[in-house]
Amino acid sequence: MKELDSIPEYGWQNAESTHAHGYLWPTLKKAVEQEEGQINRSGPLRVFDAGCGNGFVAGRLLEQGYRVAGCDASEMGISRAQDQYPEGSFEVASVYDDLAKRFGRDWDLVVSSEVVEHLYSPRCFVNNIFQLLRPGGAFILSTPYHGYLKNLALALTGKLDNHFTVLWDGGHIKFWSYKTLAILLEEAGFVVTRFYGAGRFPFLWKSMVIVARKPAEQ
Repeated sequence: MKELDSIPEYGWQNAESTHAHGYLWPTLKKAVEQEEGQINRSGPLRVFDAGCGNGFVAGRLLEQGYRVAGCDASEMGISRAQDQYPEGSFEVASVYDDLAKRFGRDWDLVVSSEVVEHLYSPRCFVNNIFQLLRPGGAFILSTPYHGYLKNLALALTGKLDNHFTVLWDGGHIKFWSYKTLAILLEEAGFVVTRFYGAGRFPFLWKSMVIVARKPAEQ
């Protein structure tokens, strides 16, 4: 699907925290720790970061003692991640690729932060994640939050053009609500189990974090 991979290089300069990481990581950490108690594995959890960017989130997961691998379409991002976090495993790959064939099908958790809003084909992405996970595994993903009150506030404050900008090459092309993201996940076979708001105030959150589980084999 090469036509889907034609995205501009993000331009990662280092593996440090971005503004978004500042409010996302505490919520992602809480979600991961909550799921850890639900997964039966002896030894460290195996966590895959899909669209890992510069590796910042993967690095925090490594600090928690998990076994971590990640992929990103950005060669620059992967280079930064490999240099900063050599104990992890990072490879250049698109989330549209057959990730299970390349990385295996026995991951306990897949984390993906602020990726799905950039994708032309989110169904392909979510189906690929489903195949990566072992039965009973969990998918934790974040994306900018959109709901009635937030959209109304953007309209009333004259910030719609800025928020929904079309002038950012490689920027956001889909804008998700809890309902539409839950539908996407359920279509792929996931069961949505948890929701967290991240950043700012309730119902005006900057982002949302949704947890979805792959059903265990019967």
